[in-house]
Amino acid sequence: MMKKNEGIDIVSEIGGISSSEGAIQLFEEKMDETNLSRIKQINNTEVLLKVANAIAMCRPESIFVNTGSESDRQFIRELALKKGEESKLPMDGHTIHYDLKEEQGRIIDRTYYFTNPGDLVSSLANEIDRTDALADIREKMIGIMSGMVMVIGFYIRGPVGAPVSNPALEITSSAYVSHSAEILYRNAFADFEEQVERLGHFYTNIHSEGLNRPEDLPDARVYMDRSYQTTYSVNCTYAGNTLLLKKGNHRFSVDRSVYEKKGDELSEHMFITGIDGPGGRITWVTGAAPSGCGKTTTAMVGNHFVGDDLAQLWISEDGSVRSTNPECGIFGIVEDVNRQGDPILMDCLRKPGTEVIWSNVLIDENGVPQWFGNGEETPRKGINFQGPWQQGMTDASGKPVPLSHPNSRCTLASSALANYSDAAEDPEGVETRVITYSGRDSDTMPPVWVAKDSDKGVVIGACIVSAATATEVGATGVRRAPWANAPFIPGSLGDYMDAQFKFFGSSKLAEDKRPILAGLNYFLTREARGGTSGKLLGEKRDVKVWLAWLERRAHREADAIETPIGYLPIYDDLKRLFREIIEKEYPQNLYIKQFSLYVDNILARIDLQIEAYQKEENIPARLFEVLNKQREAMLALKEKYGSIVLPSDLLKAQFES
Repeated sequence: MMKKNEGIDIVSEIGGISSSEGAIQLFEEKMDETNLSRIKQINNTEVLLKVANAIAMCRPESIFVNTGSESDRQFIRELALKKGEESKLPMDGHTIHYDLKEEQGRIIDRTYYFTNPGDLVSSLANEIDRTDALADIREKMIGIMSGMVMVIGFYIRGPVGAPVSNPALEITSSAYVSHSAEILYRNAFADFEEQVERLGHFYTNIHSEGLNRPEDLPDARVYMDRSYQTTYSVNCTYAGNTLLLKKGNHRFSVDRSVYEKKGDELSEHMFITGIDGPGGRITWVTGAAPSGCGKTTTAMVGNHFVGDDLAQLWISEDGSVRSTNPECGIFGIVEDVNRQGDPILMDCLRKPGTEVIWSNVLIDENGVPQWFGNGEETPRKGINFQGPWQQGMTDASGKPVPLSHPNSRCTLASSALANYSDAAEDPEGVETRVITYSGRDSDTMPPVWVAKDSDKGVVIGACIVSAATATEVGATGVRRAPWANAPFIPGSLGDYMDAQFKFFGSSKLAEDKRPILAGLNYFLTREARGGTSGKLLGEKRDVKVWLAWLERRAHREADAIETPIGYLPIYDDLKRLFREIIEKEYPQNLYIKQFSLYVDNILARIDLQIEAYQKEENIPARLFEVLNKQREAMLALKEKYGSIVLPSDLLKAQFES
C-alpha cells in the first residue's frame, strides 16, 4: 500500500513556509505587480504553499506566472531564444533545441522514488530513503535558479471536466520546458482551482537545468515523491527528464489507479486512435508499446487521432471502457518517420503552418531539419546533437557519427494533424473496444493475435518482450517490458497486475461493450522466418490491416483460428482486407511465414516470464496458471506437428479438439 502525505514534504521543509499569509508575503516580495495580481487569483492554500516553497528553495531572480494567453506564450518563446535553449529555423514557427550529447534519453540510473518505511517499490526502479533525499535536494536545489526566471504554469492532464484528469503545476527555469508544456498540455490557469477542488488532488513539478554543463550530469537527478505527488528534476534538459508533467506525473497517475481507484481506472503507456469500420462506425483502439516501438506510427494510421503516448482509462456508468489522452500534443521520435509510412505527420513537419520544436536532429546548410530514415536525400553536412557533422564523420573510436540521434524528437500540437479528432477534448472520453500490446519482437510472436478472455489479455500485456531503444540512456539488448508501462510503475508489479485483472475482469463491464485484448508485432524479420535479411517481413503500413482485422473481430465480424496463445486471423480475411485497406496483394506464403507458430521461441518466451515473475512479490497466481496452461498446449502441438506449426496445422488441431 502507498500512503499519502506520509513523512516530510521536502519542498515545504526546505522552503519553510507553512501558511497562506506567509506565501502571499513572499509573493509580494518576489513578484512584480502583474505577476502578483495573477497568483492572487489562486486561493487554494495547498497550491499557494507549493508555489511559495518552490520559490523559497530555488531562489529565482524573477518570476513569471503563465496564464496561457497568446502574449504569455510568446514571452516564453522569446525567452527560450534569448537563453539559447532554442534557435529559430527558416520555416516559420520552427525551432531547434539540443540536449547535451551525453543526455539524449531518460536517465534511468539517476531516477529515484522516495520511500517511507514499509513502502513497496517496483523491482525495476531505484529508490532512496526520504531523509537521504532531503539532504541531496538541499545540496542540489537550494538556490538552483539564482539569476534565472522561474516560470510557473497551471495545467491539466486531460480534458477539463473528465473524471480522470489531473491538475498539475509545472515550475521550471527552462523556457524550453515551459514552451514544450504549452504545446503538449492544456493550460488551465482559469480553471485550475475549480478542477483541484473537483478532483481532490494536484501534482507539483519543480525543475531547473542548472548551468547545463556536461560536467554536472553525474549530479543530475529526477526524484519522485509519491506520498506528496511532487517531482524534482535538476541538472538535466532532455524533456523525458524535465517535462515532469509527462512521465513523472504519469507515475503518480499509475499509483492512483492501483491504490486509490483499483478496478475502476487505469493509467497506461498507450496511444488512442479511431478506426473506421463498415457502415460508418468508428471503433476506438488504445495500444501499449515501449517508447521507440511504434506507438506514434500506430496511432497515426488510425482515421481519428486522439493520442500517441499516454491514456487514462475508466469504466463508465454505461458499462463501457472509456479513454482519454492526458496530453494534447506529440513529443514524437522522428527516426524512420517518412512519406511512405507517416504522410500525415510529414505534412506537419515539412509544410508551413505548424509550430514545431525539433530536438537533436541535424540542421542542414539550408536550415532544414534532417533525420535518419526520412526517405529524403542525405545532406552533405550540418549541425546535430554533437556539433558540426558531415558525411563519413567518425568519432574518437572510429565509429560513424549518425546523421541524427535515434531519440531525436518533434514536438507539435495534436490539433495540427489532418486526422485529429475533436473527441480528444470530450470529457466523457472515447468508448474503447480494442486494447493492444506490442514491442520490438524480431523472432517470436505473429503480427496480430487476440486473447481468448480478459485474463489472458492481461497476460499478453504482462509478457511484452522488446529490444531496448534509444529512449533510455545506457539501455541495450532484449528485455522484458511489462505492459510497456514498467518504467513508470512506482509500486510492486504484483499490485499493478492485480489492478489489471480486476479492471478488465470487472463485473461493471457490459458484455456487449467489453473490449478485446490483443498482441501486435510488426517487427518480425525475414531472417527469423527462414530468410537471410534482417529487414522486416512486412511493411509499416501493414499495421492498418492488423488494426482493421481487430476492428472486425471486436464486433464479432471476423472468424479466427483458435490456438494456445489466442485467436489468429484466417488468410482469406486478411487477403481481402489488404486489398480493401491498403490496395496490396497479400500472398499466402507470406501469411504462412507470419502466422506459423515457432514453438521453441514461444516456449522460451513463456519460460522467461515464469522465471522472472517468480522472483517478484505477491504476483497473482492467475498469471502462472495462464502461462503454464499455454506451455502445456504448445508442447502438445510440438509433439504432434513439430517445432514449426503451420496455420493449416492449427486449423486441424482446432477441428480435432
